[in-house]
Amino acid sequence: MSAIFGPAGTGDNFSKMGYKNSLNVPEYVVKMGLDCFEYQCGRGVNIGEEKATALGRIAAEHNVKMSLHAPYYISMSSVEEQKRLNSVNYILQSAKAVKAMGGNRIIVHTGSCGKISREEALSLALDTMKLAVNALDSEGFSDIHICPETMGKVNQLGTLYEVLELCSVDERIIPCIDFGHLNARDQGVLKTKEDFEKIFLQIKDKLGTDRLKTFHSHFSKIEYTTGGEKRHLTFEDNIYGPNFEPMLELVHKYDCSPVFICESAGTQAEDAKSMKDYYLSIAGGNV
Repeated sequence: MSAIFGPAGTGDNFSKMGYKNSLNVPEYVVKMGLDCFEYQCGRGVNIGEEKATALGRIAAEHNVKMSLHAPYYISMSSVEEQKRLNSVNYILQSAKAVKAMGGNRIIVHTGSCGKISREEALSLALDTMKLAVNALDSEGFSDIHICPETMGKVNQLGTLYEVLELCSVDERIIPCIDFGHLNARDQGVLKTKEDFEKIFLQIKDKLGTDRLKTFHSHFSKIEYTTGGEKRHLTFEDNIYGPNFEPMLELVHKYDCSPVFICESAGTQAEDAKSMKDYYLSIAGGNV
């Protein structure tokens, strides 16, 4: 087992390389020297079952692992019960689509705090997460992992603590650790290997070794303001960070096998390859 790397959606080079639609994605991923792909459904699960199944078949032929980003408008922490119930339905739609693609992970934004306290928002989200897990089980999707994501804006639900609490609802829930988001919401806190290691140890202490070893991750450099995340950058940035090297050294140290999805702005495939190349350069020896 080892870490795998891929892009979130297709980068600026996708069409330049002659590709035209999502069924070309697996070949694109392999040509870029990568291993996985995160299908973007942020604005809704709009891919039909037939096309999702065809994509899954081609991905399997190319040994490309698939995951899916669920709609951005999911709000597990909404004070409106109907919005929370709708969110469960969006999670079910996402689960159906990713299963057709041959994948088993859906990445979820859990919502914002709005005008309520963080404690109240987390309590509502925990209840919605339980409903979502029960819904997946009852609809035949018990093999699908919900991956709540750490978020980059201060007013969003999604600190590391909050995500780990949501993961405690069921052992099948896997954290999506977005290191760029954590760095942005805390004003550039991730600089040294020790800074990253605190995250690894918190995951291990709260969820155990198995989920530390198999966590999902988004990685990009992100510009931030006092409110947190402003915009995604590329690895050319040398101002905001974070840098991926110390984090990957810890992946090797703790013998982890995460899924790394790069969310750079337009260069996500090239930057994912940079991460993979560095990881492979250290995987054969001690760091």
